[in-house]
Amino acid sequence: MKVRKIPERRCLGCGVSYPKRDLIRVVRTPEGRIELDVTGKKNGRGAYICKNAECFKKARKKDRLKTSLGAAPSEEILDRIQKDIASVEASKASSEAPSKAPNESESGCE
Repeated sequence: MKVRKIPERRCLGCGVSYPKRDLIRVVRTPEGRIELDVTGKKNGRGAYICKNAECFKKARKKDRLKTSLGAAPSEEILDRIQKDIASVEASKASSEAPSKAPNESESGCE
């Protein structure tokens, strides 16, 4: 059986390639509107940002979305992306919480 290739895209903030499904897609539609594309299938010019707050801040500061899409996204779209990233990071932090209490011998108390 043939192994399927996983499509990769490059993050605008950090420049690292990730699987397409791990990134957030922002699209400029043929009508000129800039929207958040949760399905990844909307028509238009797309740009990708990984789900990391630092990458988003870097891309926003250097206007990389504007350069990549050929039009400036509205503050509403930028705020929505930021909220999406914050919710992903919050869920990641809660899933990485320690599952057991440290032993007394590990804490240095005897």
